[in-house]
Amino acid sequence: MLRPGDREKLERMTRSQSMSAGMVQRARIVLLASEGRRNAEIAELAGASRPKVNLWRSRYEDKGIGGLAAEKRSGRPRTIDHAEIVTATLMPPPKSLGVTHWSSRLLASRLKVSASTVVTAWRAYGIKPWRSESFRFSTDPELVGKVTDICGLYLAPPENAIV
Repeated sequence: MLRPGDREKLERMTRSQSMSAGMVQRARIVLLASEGRRNAEIAELAGASRPKVNLWRSRYEDKGIGGLAAEKRSGRPRTIDHAEIVTATLMPPPKSLGVTHWSSRLLASRLKVSASTVVTAWRAYGIKPWRSESFRFSTDPELVGKVTDICGLYLAPPENAIV
């Protein structure tokens, strides 16, 4: 039995492109159950096991849509502070490295953690150091000469040259 107003929300969840696959599956399980289908049929249609169908149906009955969210899993707690990684990311890299922004490998070697740990922290906070809305200066010491040569080719191309 669905709670009032939940059908629209659950249907929206099943069509969502941004929702996790697990959450979509849970919403589908609840919707199929509301149609009066048997657990075995729901399991087949939703691509889940019967115990999983029983679990999510009972969670929905107890807590509503909020009960469909994944709960914390057991395991060792995180020992690496993501806030520390994010703080280091937001600081510009030293000029001696010759780069305009941090890469996951560069920052990982600097902080003595794995590159995947850095990427996980970036994903958790939605940080993309390679995408910036500000102008970045090149670290190439010969940039002025190169730009001058290229602009000169465009302004006064040699004969029979395709520019």
